[in-house]
Amino acid sequence: MRSWFTGRLPADWFAAAPDIQVDREEITIIGTLDAPGPSGGSEAERAVAAEGRIGKFREETRSRRIEIAREAEHRFRRKVSWGVTCGPVSEMFTTLSVPVMTRLRQSERRVLDTLVDAGVARSRSDALAWCVRLTGENADEWLSRLRAALRHVEEVRDQGP
Repeated sequence: MRSWFTGRLPADWFAAAPDIQVDREEITIIGTLDAPGPSGGSEAERAVAAEGRIGKFREETRSRRIEIAREAEHRFRRKVSWGVTCGPVSEMFTTLSVPVMTRLRQSERRVLDTLVDAGVARSRSDALAWCVRLTGENADEWLSRLRAALRHVEEVRDQGP
């Protein structure tokens, strides 16, 4: 899948190879745009320039991104989401919000309810998403190693018997 995107994406879109993340429902492509040069401006001015560059990229590549996404969705049976990073600014253009079924015991539900009661989240669903994000941020190193191991397993599977 990563090889297909590497071959399909225009070489001049990103400053480096895009980060391609895959799960059961979605393929996310996050590219890096050249950051605005240091023109002596403040961090806020560089951020505004980066936002402008992101907006320009989004508009200029829209039809081609849609075309590539349609091909990939047909081929891989997953939705395709796009995003970019430019200097200090990151923006996702499209992403899926997928419902996930789970069974929680009372002690786990109380954690979610406490987050709702404290105003951290609007609902149990938001509280659960908050917990998942927090876990992902704090366990990033461990999750990165686990994902690398899973990629290795996928490569071995692809090689066949």
